[in-house]
Amino acid sequence: MQRPAAVVLMFGILVGVQPRILDAADRREIASRIRFFESQIRPLLLAKCVGCHGSKKQAGGLRLDSRTNLIKGGESGPAIVVGRPDASRLMAAVRESDPELRMPRNGKLTARQVEQLGRWIKSGAVFPVQAGRDRILRDPNHWSFHSLRSPTLPGVKNRNWLRTPIDRFILARLDAEGIAPAADVDRRAWLRRVTFDLVGLPPSPEQLAAFLGDRTPGARSRVVERLLASPRYGERWGRHWLDVARYADSNGFDENVAHGRAWRYRDYVVESFNSDKPFDRFVTEQLAGDLMAWEGQRQRNEHLTATGFLSIGPKVLAETDQAKMRMDIIDEQIDTVGRALMGLTLGCARCHDHKFDPIATSEYYALAGIFKSTLTMRKYTKVAEWHEHLLPSPEATAMKQVYDQKVAAAKRDVEQARASAREAVRKRLDQNRSGDKSDKELEKRFSPEEMARIKKLADVVAALKKAGPNLPAAMGVTEDKITDVKVHLRGDPQTLGDVVRRGVPAVLRGPPAPRIAEKTSGRLALARWLTDPRHPLTARVMVNRVWRWHFGRGLVVSTDNFGLLGERPTHPGLLDWLSVRLIRDGWSIKNLHRLIVLSRTYGLSSHANAAAVQQDPDNRWLGRGRVRRIEAEAIRDALLAVGGQLDGTMTGSLLKLKNRAYFFDHTSKDLTTYDSRRRSIYLPVVRNHVYDMFQLLDFPDPAVTTGDRTSTVVASQALMMLNSKVVMAAADGLARRLQSEADGIDGRISRMYLVVYGRPPTAGERQADRRLLAELADGNGTPSRGGSVNEAELPLAAWAGLCHVVLASNEFMYLR
Repeated sequence: MQRPAAVVLMFGILVGVQPRILDAADRREIASRIRFFESQIRPLLLAKCVGCHGSKKQAGGLRLDSRTNLIKGGESGPAIVVGRPDASRLMAAVRESDPELRMPRNGKLTARQVEQLGRWIKSGAVFPVQAGRDRILRDPNHWSFHSLRSPTLPGVKNRNWLRTPIDRFILARLDAEGIAPAADVDRRAWLRRVTFDLVGLPPSPEQLAAFLGDRTPGARSRVVERLLASPRYGERWGRHWLDVARYADSNGFDENVAHGRAWRYRDYVVESFNSDKPFDRFVTEQLAGDLMAWEGQRQRNEHLTATGFLSIGPKVLAETDQAKMRMDIIDEQIDTVGRALMGLTLGCARCHDHKFDPIATSEYYALAGIFKSTLTMRKYTKVAEWHEHLLPSPEATAMKQVYDQKVAAAKRDVEQARASAREAVRKRLDQNRSGDKSDKELEKRFSPEEMARIKKLADVVAALKKAGPNLPAAMGVTEDKITDVKVHLRGDPQTLGDVVRRGVPAVLRGPPAPRIAEKTSGRLALARWLTDPRHPLTARVMVNRVWRWHFGRGLVVSTDNFGLLGERPTHPGLLDWLSVRLIRDGWSIKNLHRLIVLSRTYGLSSHANAAAVQQDPDNRWLGRGRVRRIEAEAIRDALLAVGGQLDGTMTGSLLKLKNRAYFFDHTSKDLTTYDSRRRSIYLPVVRNHVYDMFQLLDFPDPAVTTGDRTSTVVASQALMMLNSKVVMAAADGLARRLQSEADGIDGRISRMYLVVYGRPPTAGERQADRRLLAELADGNGTPSRGGSVNEAELPLAAWAGLCHVVLASNEFMYLR
């Protein structure tokens, strides 16, 4: 496969060794390590080490300004041993484990900084350097920085092969490469593929029968319209966007507290996809919903909830350096906006000009001014707290009235207790003829029992006030004090350079730079600039994401990086044509689905002739379908669906913790449960402790934007499918379902295959399944009466065993 020069060079540029070609998984891992180095390690080295161990001064003959110098070391030997922090002198120095070797001199590192330094060494000590390649790597004429164009549809010889305009681009390239496309996938497999792709669930036998029986023109279109109209569509495609938005129900990091109201943002995303909200509006609401015009309180609440996109990222809530905490939060927001919406790693320009893309540090701080003028946190003191929007509604008003009544009643109880106690004191004093006393004097004479009773009632008032009315609210952002930001030299909030006016990177061609009013943060102007039809990246990046989620690989393989280190598109004309079409169709994602899933390209079989496989082993030119494993959530949801156990309830939270409560109690145990039968999108996502079933099936890191999930094949996944309670419960449910939906052994076997695989069993499968049922019915693993068994002798457990075997197969978990 031909790779861009930047990708071929990347490994050598990062670590200073002979370059080699990297695959997609390598590039994702390297990109993650670069982000970590640039945001955490480089600023630390510059602030604490390079002053004494850099180009101008080399105490002890040691330089710490490059990977080569770190490995080379100084008079005392190497500073680091790559992959072995415990064997690295640098770690011994910062840990102060050796009294003779304590560094740095200008202040001890925090425990978190020490841990991060060790993690960096253990993961390979990636240390990007420019290596004199500025002209190659910081090219302002890179393809993705140019404005969109609408290419002419290419001509093809076999016009009968075409179904949508997409097919012209694919067939033209296949013809140019001399590759014959594969045959169409059969109708059963197409229905299973499109149903999982659009709603994340298997087609029912009834849906399958209806489609197979509909031979009239437009049968496929009717299926697609039914799926797009299903509320299950928003759950499926909302989950895709939540990967990009790094959604989680907890903060992660040091203070892993509950995002008790993040679910409102999740529900907003699901509803936005179900309603086919134009993508440009979807983006604008998430960046600046609080600044948009609105009609009615419901829409206002929706806009406020949308800004949770900027709020739900991970934060170091116990950071004692408030200036650093604030800039770290801003950096996370810039990085997320850059990668999610533009496919650019803007966060790499925090400490210095971007090493690979033509983004200057000053442009980073122009964006930082926008987000520093945005209120994300209501307080920065330890433990910091994020801002939340109250969401007024008639229900909220009623809740507030009930709460006020409870507080008033509790206060009356306290006052009545005080009055009763004062009266009791007066009676005691009257007996002694002590004369009149003021209330204050009387209260000094309360008995211990009276004081205890009053305190108990006062505690009720205090508890009510502390808990508050718990009115509907959502995580989100709003305007703060408007400010332009000074460049932070080497990323240090204490070392400041020139002030930079709020703005956007200049290298992106198309729309003019937004004019940001003096009294606004600039978020709304930023959103309008991003969604301007002339913007070169926003539509391209989203089209590529949708393509990847349908085909398993994007037209640009590096879905989150359209910069110099990213891949070039395999079909640039198709990418631009679809991007222009998305905009012309009013930014409708559902129309984009229609174009894709009704194309002939989408419906190709994964089986291809040997010549085609030899010519295009990676299927770069899309001459055949791609075998894809469905994602973790779709596997779980499909298990529940075929077992007849899926709860279709939408919206709301399954968290059992209060907002801002800690996930790990004093026993360090996360008590979150995942036994609900609702769709997986509604299960809690706990940073640092993702549901184990999802972890095994490659759920992404919910702390960072992910547009391209990995798909591994490891033994533990097979073991999970054999031993998981979820799978066993689904097998039991499917066995019961077969007993109620079909008669006879053969009838139930046929029904099982239709429910699970969407096809009838082969003769060989039917024979093997009957043998297995006989063995399971015997209970000892040996066939009953020569392997024959009648229906009355088959216990439910035997059917459950067979169902478990079918569910644990590759065919259930893969689309072909």
